[in-house]
Amino acid sequence: MHDLIIIGSGPAGLSAAVYGRRAGFSTLVIEKNPMSGGQVLNTYEVDNYLGLPGINGFDMGMKFREHAEKMQAEFIEADVLGVEDMGDYKLVKTTDGDYEAKAVIIASGASHSHLGVPGEEELSGMGVSYCATCDGAFFRGKTVAVIGGGDVAVEDAIFLARACEKVYLIHRRDSLRAAQSLQDTMLALPNVEVCWNSVVESINGEGRVNSITLVHKNGGTKSELAVQGVFIAVGIKPNSESFINNIAADEKGYLIAGEDCATSMPGVFAAGDIRTKKLRQIVTAVADGANAVEGIQEYFL
Repeated sequence: MHDLIIIGSGPAGLSAAVYGRRAGFSTLVIEKNPMSGGQVLNTYEVDNYLGLPGINGFDMGMKFREHAEKMQAEFIEADVLGVEDMGDYKLVKTTDGDYEAKAVIIASGASHSHLGVPGEEELSGMGVSYCATCDGAFFRGKTVAVIGGGDVAVEDAIFLARACEKVYLIHRRDSLRAAQSLQDTMLALPNVEVCWNSVVESINGEGRVNSITLVHKNGGTKSELAVQGVFIAVGIKPNSESFINNIAADEKGYLIAGEDCATSMPGVFAAGDIRTKKLRQIVTAVADGANAVEGIQEYFL
């Protein structure tokens, strides 16, 4: 029986591990992958985390893990299948067997939807990004493309237009799904151009992105756009499949939890990208880890 089990070893989970150990809890972190850090591992450079400008994403993930290990948090690798409320304790079911804890923090994160085109995986972190607010500053004065047609894609285009010389918005239809107010703002910008009825066939470059190949749905013709960055905004999916059967979630699958990180199941908390929140960044994930442990301390009273 552990005091605390943390599901996930991204910034939220590792922050919770540090705070959990500082609170004197016996703390077990269950991680799905053999390397801690979560999505930050795929970020070439992090420039917006206080005090660590320009740190490599991999190095940041390793620093977070080292801190948790220094605090003597325990780690195992397994896939979590679900969490059950047993009254006085929680049962965490995994592919490595069942584990018991007085409280649980779910910090399993979210996954960006991918295009699945040639060059996307190979150039991830080398011009391909899934977060404009994270990586946009690296493309100041350059030409970039945003892929998508919803609110996030249009917001990304507006954000990038402030610093980039040229922004292309690539959308597969002839109209956008984004709110009209966002569309109006974006379409009024002189350095944003929309490529309607177009899909990305490939992302091109050797070591860095230098262009994308488009297929135009009306006629099937192809064209190549010279860009230095590609921001993919075609959706994000919380990694909540194992939990939404008995923990309240919103229509998109995010676990419903406020700033105290408490979910609908007593003693179970959600931290980081998996919970309902406005801003999903490393700094807010780390803050969630601390808030969740504070909530657990109150729960134990």
